[in-house]
Amino acid sequence: MIFNRREFLQTTTAAVATVAVPALAVPAKAAAKGLPIIDTHQHLWDLDLFQPPWLSGAPDVLARSYVTSDYKKATRAVNLAKAVYMEVDVNPKNQVKEAEHLIALSKDRRHPTVAAVISGRPGEDSFAPYISQYKDSEYIKGVRQVLHVDSTPQGLCLDDQYVKSVQLLGSMGKSFDLCMRPTELADGAALADKAPETRLIVDHCGNADPKAWLKEPVEEPWHKVDQWKRDIDLLATKENVICKISGIVARAPKDNWGPGTLAPIINHCLGAFGPDRVVFGGDWPVCRLVANYKQWVDALKQVISERPYEEQLKLLHNNAERLYDI
Repeated sequence: MIFNRREFLQTTTAAVATVAVPALAVPAKAAAKGLPIIDTHQHLWDLDLFQPPWLSGAPDVLARSYVTSDYKKATRAVNLAKAVYMEVDVNPKNQVKEAEHLIALSKDRRHPTVAAVISGRPGEDSFAPYISQYKDSEYIKGVRQVLHVDSTPQGLCLDDQYVKSVQLLGSMGKSFDLCMRPTELADGAALADKAPETRLIVDHCGNADPKAWLKEPVEEPWHKVDQWKRDIDLLATKENVICKISGIVARAPKDNWGPGTLAPIINHCLGAFGPDRVVFGGDWPVCRLVANYKQWVDALKQVISERPYEEQLKLLHNNAERLYDI
């Protein structure tokens, strides 16, 4: 189904009426402990199938295969309902192989993975014929290209070819994930204006760096707090943009973090985007750089524990089910 702004507003407005909530007699905090989770940012890589180039310089904790059996073990204590695979920046020559592998995986009921966001290079002429192969696939929900790597020039997403490709995604009912430097979020807002019929998904709270909120950070944070807040607020004014609460724990100071470390980022994003335009992402196994899956989920649940149960349910489950149509 082709996504457009009118449909987005209609589904957003209707969300309140369609959310399934428990009896009001159940205390919100007690009910929230068992909330079902849809993970919209599940990474898997089987080194027997793919060898993502970036893994050659990755920390030891990531430099191994992570497959479905590992994911099931990692999530067994968090009431996981479904997962949406997120591309892992494979070598471009393996993009079709990755997509076909994930379609097969998503069809298999033994796996929690039910859909995928695949790798792509929207700035290249070859993008249109590549993504058109999956125009009618119910399992391919969108595309991502990691834009914050050193080799990616600033402002790439606003090049004419790039914009044209992102517009094409919208015409096909597919989304595009914004995974970019936090200092370039304004470019994401400009892209949203140029491709208003395409749903843009801001990964990792705009790649916010929790260290930016520390009084005496051990290392220089990736961005300034005020600049990040301003640009998140700008992105939130674009009705075709949603925000993924994900990734931030991987940048927290290791062995010296807690819910309070993440709260300023989470709360600002939830306040800016509202309860109907936010989804949860585990970012496993990358989160293991600092925390295991349950530690990340527990920290997030503590941060949002004072919010209405309905809002917690939307963030962790219902919004993803609606927005990804899964």
